[in-house]
Amino acid sequence: MRGAPEDAAQFLFHIRGPAGVGKSTLARRLEGMAREERAVTAYVDEAATDAVEAMEAISAQFAQQGAALKGFDKLLATYRQRRHEADAGAAALSAEPGADPASDRTPGAVRDGGGPAPSPSPSSMVASQIGLVGLGMIPGVGAFTGAVDPGHLAAGADRVKALLSARLRNHDDVQLVLSPLQSLVPVFLTELAEVARRHPWLVLFFDTYERSGPQLDTWLRDILVSDRYGEMPANVLVVLAGQPRLATRTWEDWLDLVTDWPLEVFTDAEARQLLTAKGVTDERVVDVILTLSERLPVLVSTLAEARPAGVSDIGDPSGTAVERFLKWETDSVRRAAALSCALPQELDEDVYRAAVDAEASELFAWLRALPFVTDHAGHCRYHDVVRNAMLRLQRQQSPARWQQQHTRLADAFRDRRTQVEEGTPPPEGWWGDDRWRAARLQETYHRLCADPRAALPGALRELLDAYAHGGGTVRRWIQTLSRAGRDSGAPAIDSWGRRLLAAVEEETHTAMGVLTVLLANGGLDPQGRSLAHTLRGRDHRNAVRYDEAVEDYSQAIALVPDAERARYGRGWTLSL
Repeated sequence: MRGAPEDAAQFLFHIRGPAGVGKSTLARRLEGMAREERAVTAYVDEAATDAVEAMEAISAQFAQQGAALKGFDKLLATYRQRRHEADAGAAALSAEPGADPASDRTPGAVRDGGGPAPSPSPSSMVASQIGLVGLGMIPGVGAFTGAVDPGHLAAGADRVKALLSARLRNHDDVQLVLSPLQSLVPVFLTELAEVARRHPWLVLFFDTYERSGPQLDTWLRDILVSDRYGEMPANVLVVLAGQPRLATRTWEDWLDLVTDWPLEVFTDAEARQLLTAKGVTDERVVDVILTLSERLPVLVSTLAEARPAGVSDIGDPSGTAVERFLKWETDSVRRAAALSCALPQELDEDVYRAAVDAEASELFAWLRALPFVTDHAGHCRYHDVVRNAMLRLQRQQSPARWQQQHTRLADAFRDRRTQVEEGTPPPEGWWGDDRWRAARLQETYHRLCADPRAALPGALRELLDAYAHGGGTVRRWIQTLSRAGRDSGAPAIDSWGRRLLAAVEEETHTAMGVLTVLLANGGLDPQGRSLAHTLRGRDHRNAVRYDEAVEDYSQAIALVPDAERARYGRGWTLSL
């Protein structure tokens, strides 16, 4: 940031390159430099699954630096509360046997008074045709997708608006639930501008953008280069760090505003320079390190930190770089701890102690300082290149210990989850508690790694609960299932992960394709299949696809004859 002109035209920087070249390291160093120049910064990674969560993460980090976005935080809290009220209202309506389906008819249906239901409003007709009715943002209410008649589509929109209007307090609350970005982003930008007036720079970092980009691209483009939501302050810089180039379909008209920052593996001279700086000068040792690391910066740095005295310390160079690093670590306790701590996806001190043996329980500070470990606010992650190699090594060396360690970690996260359950559950149940979901997600991951065949049916059934909670939640569960398939070397789980990721990343506002994949591939028991058909029937009904809805509800009842929710849903649909 030093020396940047006040009217700098370049405000979007893209660090890109293959895994292991140092993108995250560079982004973190840039953040440190920005802080030194009195900039307010925020660091967002793939944990943010949509634009709302990204803004929430930015706001929380700004608040830690004395730059709270109070107006945005207040509106976000209102959004969470109103969305819960809408969910609860919709659930209550579906659950009440005495509810009157006729009170929510489409145009042409006859109301109790004998006259036809009113036609949809002109405003909702327009909104439906141009896709502005964002009903997919409401968990439990599928988006309107597919080729449907605009009049029917608008009628469905009006019905949902009427339901929300009856449940919520005013028109603004209805709009907040239906179109959260339209309500939240302008306030976010206004608050950002207020902070920008008091500080020289605001710098927003988006790491692992290859994972979060598909969910954030359109929102980020809109706030940076359009006035759709308002104006971005001129002293805001954005740094993206990811593997591929930016998506052409989103950024093609704006690439001239992007400062492209490609990173590559070290040249031979660069790698040797780093090794010399670390005191590794024996030419034979240097040659082996260059061979093992393939000049990938993260591995060159890792191997250099071990400071081998001579080629005899290396032994057979055919093994992986990680094996060589661990061989050079002469302390067997530390060596075992480094391996064990590759198993969790993320560590805090409690997870560290659950992962390692008792004699290593006080070495967390040592682990945090390793060159391939990223430490942010007490939460540590291994670099993917190093972690993947360590996982392969352990899985191959001792399958029995692999299963034992993952089971131990799964039990630790189960205990963390049950501790949360000792408190008062939120109104929407434990799926509404962030701490509970986080523990449940990691428990599921480690069960899948420990025993893929035994854990897969339960994990697939759990996806239905995640689906019911919302798009961000089901996306996290699918990503975790996919990661468990790769990490455990389990082809069945990996295959499921690929199919589900493809379904959830389709260009629609609904994750209904996830239900179709689950139903088409035989991974659910009859109870689970019945629930999947019921959920899909509900989404078809909300999308005014009544024939498909009735078919799904009927299949749900055929599988579980006393499926009360499916019976009620079919009856309601037939009355429309």
